[in-house]
Amino acid sequence: MFFNYFCPLIKSSKILSSEALIRINNSDPVQFFGVNNSNIQLLQKKFSQTKFVVRGTDIKIIGTPEDIKSIEEIIKFMEIHLERFGSLTHSDIEKIFNSDLQENEFFFEDQGNDELILLGVNKKRIKARTVSQKKMLKSIAKNDMLFAIGPAGTGKTYTAVALAVKALRNKEAKKIILTRPAVEAGESLGFLPGDLRDKLDPYLQPLYDALQDMIPHKKLLDYFETKTIEIAPLAFMRGRTLDNAFVILDEAQNASIPQLKMFLTRMGKSAKFIITGDITQIDLPRKHTSGLLIADKLLANINGIDFIYLNEKDVVRHKLVSKIIKAFEKDIDIEL
Repeated sequence: MFFNYFCPLIKSSKILSSEALIRINNSDPVQFFGVNNSNIQLLQKKFSQTKFVVRGTDIKIIGTPEDIKSIEEIIKFMEIHLERFGSLTHSDIEKIFNSDLQENEFFFEDQGNDELILLGVNKKRIKARTVSQKKMLKSIAKNDMLFAIGPAGTGKTYTAVALAVKALRNKEAKKIILTRPAVEAGESLGFLPGDLRDKLDPYLQPLYDALQDMIPHKKLLDYFETKTIEIAPLAFMRGRTLDNAFVILDEAQNASIPQLKMFLTRMGKSAKFIITGDITQIDLPRKHTSGLLIADKLLANINGIDFIYLNEKDVVRHKLVSKIIKAFEKDIDIEL
């Protein structure tokens, strides 16, 4: 590996009776360790009675149990800060040193703010902007499965992706899985150029767009490469058990009843599921019934599953969009 640095042995009046090994798995090692391991040297200065040995992406700590516990907490927050903001400066590390980590005052940017979900790329504030979006935040904290149903432009997918990224950053999930039915593609995939991913990417683009707002580009590519974040068509979920994951099914109105049942039964023991859809935009062939249409009838009374319905009041796009939605919701018989 790139790093092969040994901090000098510190003569100590304390007994270095414990040791721990920490592996930096999810962070860019160059940014995490700093030039010539300068970030680790800051830790060395703060914990002068502790020995640090850095090799590759491993940090071996030899010191008292109390110091080791504190260092492990600091390193965790250093990783989280790097994931969240895409950088880790000496000033950032000093702020972590001076924060009450037990109270999470440095880490949780949404503390005391029930609207802010997370800080995205360039510290963009990604917030729940409507009543229903705020309900989504509260609901997923209490329930393991959430259906968010509403028309286009209500921010249901964007909010769901933000909640998934937040869970990943907070170590509440080990991976994110985003999926959509590729109904629009159907049999027409064959004439599109490229491999399967090239053919399907246009249908998954809204998910990519949301992620690019929330995760720095290089980090996002790393997540894709390590499969920490997966984006795939719904058919690829068959046969899997999705555990320790935050899973989003987008455009669920285009999942048939058997497809929706297949997806929902992929849920592992430690997973969160958000299902989003718009029942006014069903693209299934007429002989197929949308699974989303009957989901609330079958699942509404199951503890741990919640339904939130968004409407034109939740539209966060151009002001005309809500008026268009309202117009199309009128009970008018239109021949298409």
